[in-house]
Amino acid sequence: MGHTDTNPHTQGVATFVSGLQYEAIPEAVRARIKLLMLDSFGCALYGTDLPWCRILIDTLAGLDSTATHGLWGTNRKLSAPHAALVNGTLVQSFELDDVHRQGVLHVGAVTLPSLCAIAELNPGMTGREFLTAAVAGYEIGPRVGMCMGQEHIGQGWHSGATLGVFSSAAGAARGLRLSTQQTVHALGIAGTQSAGLMAAQYGAMVKRMHAGRSSQSGLYGALLASNGFTGIQDVFESPYGGFCSTFSRSDDRFDLRELTAGLGERFETLRISLKMYSCVGSNHTTLDSIREMQARHPFGADDVDRIVVYGSQVTVDHCGWEYVPNGVTSAQLNLRYCVATLLLENEVFVDQFAASVLDDPRRVALAGRVDVQHDPAITARGSAFRHAVRVEVYLKDGTRLDEQKDAPRAFASDADIIGKFRMLASHRLDAARIDRLIELVLSVDDLPDVAPLLDALYL
Repeated sequence: MGHTDTNPHTQGVATFVSGLQYEAIPEAVRARIKLLMLDSFGCALYGTDLPWCRILIDTLAGLDSTATHGLWGTNRKLSAPHAALVNGTLVQSFELDDVHRQGVLHVGAVTLPSLCAIAELNPGMTGREFLTAAVAGYEIGPRVGMCMGQEHIGQGWHSGATLGVFSSAAGAARGLRLSTQQTVHALGIAGTQSAGLMAAQYGAMVKRMHAGRSSQSGLYGALLASNGFTGIQDVFESPYGGFCSTFSRSDDRFDLRELTAGLGERFETLRISLKMYSCVGSNHTTLDSIREMQARHPFGADDVDRIVVYGSQVTVDHCGWEYVPNGVTSAQLNLRYCVATLLLENEVFVDQFAASVLDDPRRVALAGRVDVQHDPAITARGSAFRHAVRVEVYLKDGTRLDEQKDAPRAFASDADIIGKFRMLASHRLDAARIDRLIELVLSVDDLPDVAPLLDALYL
């Protein structure tokens, strides 16, 4: 094994990761990934006081006395693997972080924690090396998701947990400057640890931990491979027990060509979106559609008789179920609840998911007037249109409004992203420290040593 005739796609991915140089990264990609990293750090800083994050931190602190790696937004430290687990959980803690829509992956939450752990384990990493390693991670996971298609999440796997190990391993491997063959093993070690069940979306705290566990698995992959430990060398291609053949129903449900098509020429980092709603990405197209209809014909909660959302089968299964109050996670994943919230409050962000409103009778009743139905024509369009919807609004005065939308709004402006970061980070840092962290992240490739950036994430 290990020859390109038996594992051409795994080798192709590893060759890209190990050979990627800062100079080969287009300026637009460098600019974008800085904003993406800033957003992920802001999401993590917001999450430090959330109950599920506190439980995780306190539990691990009781087991782990290796105080070497900082937990973002705190003054606490754990071992490198546990820090990756916690920091990834922090980024994904409140449905605020990035998403590659076609690849179905929250990329920063799985890439940055393991890469930062590598940077702390190996002092002296330059900002350019850090950025280059981040790009390696941000490029690979989404391509695995594109390879697997929408059926992967449709059959119940939580893609952020399953696909994310490859982004994490790629970023960590590049951070360690592993050879191509070592990177093959890092990917193979990470891939065999892949796991995560979508049923966690119905209210379980563990849904928040999936990204952190994925980041931890990728970190293990890179560190073990660096010391000669071997993994599955054809982790993507193997017809029996390979990632693709195991995590898909049949051979015709995945396309290995997506793993390396345009790799190094077409950068998927530019197709990673940011969230301006604090809910699952599958809900955003519908929320944008309703806002556009309100702009054309103003209406509010009291005017609505019923709303029908037509979407892909994944949208129906992933977020279209009947809303039953069962905690914050369930509300943030539920399309009906989020539509009702937008109509009642004209916003769907962090303050709209306070525990006190999750079972509010008016909100629950309004969610009950939202119906989510499968449109086979949307499903047939494939993963690229997984978030496409057709929304029909029926008002009590007889008015019928409709909107058809293929995807949520485009990438946010720099000002909006920085504004979101300031708001989220203000829960942990003062204004001066926020300004400093923004400066460090947006000029990371000028840093002779990335240590000041890492230090700025801790209290």
